[in-house]
Amino acid sequence: MLVKLRGRTCVVVGGGKVAAGKIQGLLNHGARVVVVSPRAISSIKQKVEAGVVAWHRRAFSAKDVDGAFLVIAATNSSSLNGAIFRASSARGILCNAVDDPEHCDFFYPAVLRRGALQIAISTSGYSPALSARLRRELERQFGPEWGAWVEHIGRLRRELLQQEMGAPRRRRELLKMASASSFASFVRRQRR
Repeated sequence: MLVKLRGRTCVVVGGGKVAAGKIQGLLNHGARVVVVSPRAISSIKQKVEAGVVAWHRRAFSAKDVDGAFLVIAATNSSSLNGAIFRASSARGILCNAVDDPEHCDFFYPAVLRRGALQIAISTSGYSPALSARLRRELERQFGPEWGAWVEHIGRLRRELLQQEMGAPRRRRELLKMASASSFASFVRRQRR
């Protein structure tokens, strides 16, 4: 599941390196980020000073998740991560406790991005290292030209959908547009 986070409040409990990575990922998707932690590393403090992250400089309280769209428990305490998960669950809020699959409503996949193309790999929390390795392998297979191609076929698709035609023909045209031969032709044209 790829979720649109733009403008949604996401709470990150924790102020260390792992939390910083999760915060950056949320910011990259336009989320409003609130951090709850007595301490924070310098990269988080810089985001607070820049006004892109709110920081409640104190220990976690169950009420900290009120109004959140999702919560990330990124502390080094499994008991605290469990409490964060239970507080979130009680309020119907999605929660991910880092490296604790039992306390996760969702998992962070390893993601390969090429423009609008996103390829997500997940082991459902069993082996993030394997997901990362597979992402690196796919990076070699799916180079930067894929981003431009996805934009190109997106434009073609919009044009096609505006034309009058039957559903079977439209399906054939859309499949042809997304074919390996279409990609090869696009790459050849780009290299000229």
